[in-house]
Amino acid sequence: MPDQANSAGRPAAEARETVRIHTKRIEDACIDKDCVEDLRVWLTQSSQTALESAVNARARSAELLHVYIDVEPIAYNPGRFTADLTFFYRITGEAATGITRPAALEGLAVFSKRVVLYGGRNQTKVFSSTDNALMPDALYRTHVPDCVVEAVDPMVLSSRVGEAQEGPGSVIPEIPQAVRALFPEEPVLSGGRQLWVSLGQFSTVRLERSTQLLVPALAQPMPDRSCTDDPGTPDEPCDLFARVDFPTQAFYPGNQ
Repeated sequence: MPDQANSAGRPAAEARETVRIHTKRIEDACIDKDCVEDLRVWLTQSSQTALESAVNARARSAELLHVYIDVEPIAYNPGRFTADLTFFYRITGEAATGITRPAALEGLAVFSKRVVLYGGRNQTKVFSSTDNALMPDALYRTHVPDCVVEAVDPMVLSSRVGEAQEGPGSVIPEIPQAVRALFPEEPVLSGGRQLWVSLGQFSTVRLERSTQLLVPALAQPMPDRSCTDDPGTPDEPCDLFARVDFPTQAFYPGNQ
C-alpha cells in the first residue's frame, strides 16, 4: 500500500500509541450577521463638549472591546440554554466646527442580544486546582456549558447627531470597570446632543463541554527547510554549523 502524504507532500506520520486527552466538545453553534441600528454612543467628556458646538459629526470606526456572556438553563426544556451577550464597542469619529480642524470624538456603544442553543445534559460538577477562586454563585453553576463568542470588529454603516431623546437606545448601560478603564475619560451619561451609529456585526456563538477522548499519538513532524537561505562563507563559524545535522531525536520526548 503506498504511503499516504500530508498536504505538504511529505509522508503521513504513523500512529505510535493511543493516548487520552481532555478537550472541549462543541454541543451547538450558530452564526449571526447583526445589523444594529441607532445605537447610542456615550461620548467622553471632551468629545461631548466638542459635539455640543459642532456643525456636523460622524463616526468613522468601531472597535469591539469585550463581550460579556451570561449563560442560563431554560426551565422545563432540559439541555437548552440562553446566552445573553453584551458587546462593548469603542466608537471613534470627528466633529466639524466649521472654523478649525475637526475635533476627534471617542465614546462607548453597547449592544445586547440573546441566543438559544443546545448545551447538552450533564449533571456532574467540575472543579479544578487551576481555578480555586470562588466567584459569586460559582458553586451552583458548574453544570452550565461554556459559551464562546468569536467576532470581528463591526462595520460602521451610518451615523447621525440628534438631540436628547427617550427610547430603548437611551437606557444607561451597566459598564464594567475594566471597560471604563480603556477610555481616557469617563463617559457622559446624561443630557446634551447625542451621537448615534448603526453597526454591522459578524459573530459566531458556541456552547462547549469538557470531554475525554482517545486519540492516536503521531510522531512530531519536523520542518524540512532551514530558517535562512544564507549558507555563510567558508571562513565563518556559521559555515561549520550549517554542516551539523539537525538533532531530530532531541525534539521527541521519551526517545532519548
